[in-house]
Order: sequence, then structure tokens, then C-alpha cells
Amino acid sequence: MKRTHKRTQTRDVINAETSWSCHVGKHNISPSYGKTQYSQPEEKMIHIYLVCLFAFSNALSGYHIRTPIKTNERPIIGVLAQDVYDPQPQKNSYIAASYVKFLESAGARVVPLMINKSDDEYRRLFKSINGVLFPGGGVSLESSGYSKAAGIFYRLALEANSNGDYFPIWGTCLGFELLTLLTSGKLLLSHTNTSGIALPLNFTDDVRDSRLFKDFPEDLMKSLETEPLTENSHQWSLTKENFIKSETLKKFYRVLSTNTDGHNEFVSTMEAYDFPIYATQWHPEKNAFEWTRPYIPHTPSAIKTTFYMAYFFVNEARKSFHSFPSTEEEEKALIYNYKPEYTGTQRAFEQIYFFD
Repeated sequence: MKRTHKRTQTRDVINAETSWSCHVGKHNISPSYGKTQYSQPEEKMIHIYLVCLFAFSNALSGYHIRTPIKTNERPIIGVLAQDVYDPQPQKNSYIAASYVKFLESAGARVVPLMINKSDDEYRRLFKSINGVLFPGGGVSLESSGYSKAAGIFYRLALEANSNGDYFPIWGTCLGFELLTLLTSGKLLLSHTNTSGIALPLNFTDDVRDSRLFKDFPEDLMKSLETEPLTENSHQWSLTKENFIKSETLKKFYRVLSTNTDGHNEFVSTMEAYDFPIYATQWHPEKNAFEWTRPYIPHTPSAIKTTFYMAYFFVNEARKSFHSFPSTEEEEKALIYNYKPEYTGTQRAFEQIYFFD
């Protein structure tokens, strides 16, 4: 920082009528003193002290010192299980382990949310966890245990957030599709040729104002736009046309990206305007944790995508302060009580948690 000093001609007396100015950037200091006599070294030290004090004060005026926002350092996120297509003894529902690893990689713990439980059980769990993830899959959006449980958590989340009780929701693939149904009350999906393909994202102008992508590095945003980093494994999509036609969806969600199968442009990433609800039609968890399909991207940028998406949602969960009534109940509910099964040679997932 450049400093210039204009000294007075008389150094033995500094009084109210005599002053000197120093310039720090564009600011002037012109203090007045009482009739105390100082030696030249003392005067110089006072001068330096005042310059430093002013510079420090000026720095504080440019940067707001805020009280640190309280966050939950032990977030627990519920991952919703879903019905097994061909159930077997003790294998009636499942969660792909990649969703669990996705959340754990960003500092969260996971509680499996079982299907076909009572409303009271879901309410109790809602008050104990800090967010919920609706994973991808292949069950009915209208009649499955997955969809019924998701509907309960969705309504509880809307009620809680409306009353100032922060609670985030994330939907991936089938979870994305289910959120469009839960919000609009209608099935608005169209068939698309998007089963087993990685695509770059076509960002909308609204991405600039998004919560989801605002802290992503510029180089990663560029990679997401130009490289096939988002793995798609769906046959149904919400076309941009159907989204625009739905006044309910338009008012509720901000579209952050779209994609196309060559014939239909569909919504691929969205977030709610007024609620912490986020959804991707693509699979951010697969890049780092699934290896069974050749079209899943594993480049450094693809892995960074997994991390930044997980990091964002877990940080959203840190804003929730729900908790289990006791440590014993918390420990009993965690997914650590279950052991994943290696299924990579037979299924699309490397590991699966099966539940009775």
C-alpha cells in the first residue's frame, strides 16, 4: 500500500491549529492533538500507529464480520428404500450402496428409510433426520411402497420448511420424476431414448442464480457444459414443453439445465424457488462409485462432479437440527447395522443393501 506524508514545518509543538495529513489509498487522515510536546521518534511512532489503525478500520469497513452461522456437524440423511422387483426371503426392498457412499463422502451419515411403514413411524423418523434422498430405480410412481413413503416425507418437508424448520430433499432419476408428480399432482413424463448414456449439460440462464451450482469452480462448470459427465439411465423424462405447460411446476421449480435425446428436450436439473428441494434426472453418485457399465464417466472432472453435488446437499442437511431422542436410537437406526452385498457381476450396482 502506497503511503505519502506531508509533515508540518514545526516539529516541537503539535496543537489543534497545526495538523499534517497522511493518505492511505484515497482516504485522508488529519488528526488534531493537544499541546503536548513530542520528540521526533515519538511523533513518528504516533504517525505510524494512526496510519495502521486507520488502514485496519478501513479494511473492516470493506469486509463484514458476521457471527458464524450455526450448523449441524453430525448430519444424518435418510435414503429411501424401494421395492425389489422379484422379492426373496429377507430381500423385499433395497438401497444401492452408491447412494450411501455418495452422502458419506461429503460428511453425512445415513439412515435407511424402509418402505411400508406407518405414517407415525415416518413422522418419527422425519423429526430425527436432517434431509432425505429419493434414489433412482424402477418402481411405480403411483402405487409402490417407495412412492407412498416419499409422498409422506415430501408433505412433511413442505410443512416444516414453511414453518421455518429447514429440511432438504434430493431426488435422483426416479426421485426426480417422483418430485414432478408430487408437486404437480400429474404424470407429465414422456418417453425418451436416454437409457445408458453420458451427456454434457445445457445450462439455462437461471443457473447463475442457483443455489446448487453457485459454488462450483468455473473449470468444473465448463467441463459439465462440454464433456459427457452426467450419466443417464432413464426411459422417461419431463420434457421442456410439458414443464412450460404446467403452471404449478413453473412456479415451484427453477430449471438449471436441460438435455436432449435428439428428438425431445427434457429437464435434467432443477431446484425449488422457495424450498430446499433439488433434483437431477441424471446420476451424480455413479461417477465415483459404480463401475459395471462402460458409459459411466470416471474422468477427474466426473469424480469432482460427484463430490461437489454431494458436498452441496450434505451442507444443506447441516442446516437442519432434527435429532434422534437418544444416542441409542440413533445408533440403532444407522445403516452401519446392515451389510451391503456385492452384486456387480449380476446387477447394475456394485453393492446393494437388502432389507426384509
